[in-house]
Amino acid sequence: MKSPQVITANALLEGDAIWLTEDDRWTRDMAEAELIEHEAHGAIRMLFAQSQPSVAVGVYLADAKPGANGPEPTHFRETFRTRGPSNYAHGKQVELS
Repeated sequence: MKSPQVITANALLEGDAIWLTEDDRWTRDMAEAELIEHEAHGAIRMLFAQSQPSVAVGVYLADAKPGANGPEPTHFRETFRTRGPSNYAHGKQVELS
């Protein structure tokens, strides 16, 4: 594994970006995600995440870095996903305004 990663997907019903936590919950806050630093552990966690198609779709590993409050994105795509949908203000965007 070249860098730490988090497991992310989209919530099946709402379409929001979600991240897998260390205690097996899906959260809409990337800072709560489990930061995975070992490839074997990442593979095991991916199997768990992919076993929940009624909750999460499009599961993948995304590069991340440790931050003051938890994992932070390292790529603009993931930064964009933390902000919620961009077509109009709803979800996370409403909470930020």
